[in-house]
Amino acid sequence: MLQKLNFDDDGQSEGFRADSHQEDADQSHLLRPAFYWALIKRRALYFAAPFVVVLAAGLALAVLWPATYLSEGKILVQSQQIPTELVRPTVTNAAQERIQVIEQRTMTRENLLAIIDKFQLFPDKRTLMSATQLVELMKKSAKIEPIAQPLAFTQVRSRTENPTIVFTVGFEYPDPGVAARVANELVTRILNEDLRDRTSRATDTTKFLAREVQKLQADNAAVDAKIAQAKLTQTRPALSGSSDQPTTLAQLKAELVQKGALYSDKHPVMQALKRQIEAIEKAAAPAAQGTDAGAGLDVLEAQQESLQKDLEAASVKLAAARLGETLEKDQQSEKLEVIEQPTVPQEPIKPNRPKIAGLALFLAFAAGGGLAFLVEIADKGIRRSSDIFSVVDSRLVVTIPYITTRHELQRRKRRLAILIGVGALGLIAVLVAAYLFLPPLDLIIAKARVGLFK
Repeated sequence: MLQKLNFDDDGQSEGFRADSHQEDADQSHLLRPAFYWALIKRRALYFAAPFVVVLAAGLALAVLWPATYLSEGKILVQSQQIPTELVRPTVTNAAQERIQVIEQRTMTRENLLAIIDKFQLFPDKRTLMSATQLVELMKKSAKIEPIAQPLAFTQVRSRTENPTIVFTVGFEYPDPGVAARVANELVTRILNEDLRDRTSRATDTTKFLAREVQKLQADNAAVDAKIAQAKLTQTRPALSGSSDQPTTLAQLKAELVQKGALYSDKHPVMQALKRQIEAIEKAAAPAAQGTDAGAGLDVLEAQQESLQKDLEAASVKLAAARLGETLEKDQQSEKLEVIEQPTVPQEPIKPNRPKIAGLALFLAFAAGGGLAFLVEIADKGIRRSSDIFSVVDSRLVVTIPYITTRHELQRRKRRLAILIGVGALGLIAVLVAAYLFLPPLDLIIAKARVGLFK
């Protein structure tokens, strides 16, 4: 009676090659699907054990991994409502720069710790982490990112002159309600910080220009007083007989010389002449001062004119600064506007459970197949004709074709019919489940188009 052996023919129907070395080098069976199917049947246990373990671990990870929800809102940098040709803003910093400054001020250690304490975040980690670690965890959970929005139409102004800036503010947390509340808190703090910063800058500018105007006004008043004093000195009436003072003074000095030849310095006549000369010299001094005042009056008037110009320019700037401060306080200038408020998210952003399950299935197949293949390679048993050639001379081995019986053919037909029936039943079950549990096909297509399955 013939018995079927699990020998895999190497493709020789008319005999074997004589060279046993060539038979050992023949690896064509590795390219045949039948080889791998036979390997799986022989090594089913080695394949099933790692397959089940890896797949179960992956599915457990996909199911038990805590979900993380993201609640985010959108903030628009709105341009000034009043044309800048009519009223120029006091704060002229670029919007991108202000957003970066606001982000750094909002994400400070004190603010983040205050938010953590207010909403009691990370309760299971607060006893295990330090304050610095909690702040770092908070920074990783908070998201402040700009949104790139390319324009699809032609603008009158370029984007560099009037850019449209939108950025998102969000927060990731396992609890969707807490994520929404924290995101709203971040949005509120950003809006308040922007308003406080712009108002503070406008107020500081107004105070600085007001001090400059006061200083120029004080300097101008001092110059006015000097000019008035100089004019008063110049127009003071001269002493009587001042036109004859030079002649009288010369005569008195000549007479003093003549009398000095006759009298001593202590003589009453000499003393009287000296007193007259001193009196005339004192009377001539105010006249000289009046001449100097007339020369300095032109300098004072030029200084007054320069101060007046500076005062007018500073007054114009002060008026513009006060108008800009009013714009900031009334929120009529460039400001941040919430165009999408953070809401409670309905779907988690991670983990991607289908992706993890698919990756686990792939790794399970890889682990099972790899272990089965390694065991097959390590097995030294004879399973192919090429394995016999390494032991026995190929000329002593002949091939006897396998004879299939009628019972085996019937059994194959029954197996094929059973497989077709099981497949049909499975397809029917899938269609029934899809009809009962899945939404209509047109609704699925509509959601896919708008990106709800991302």
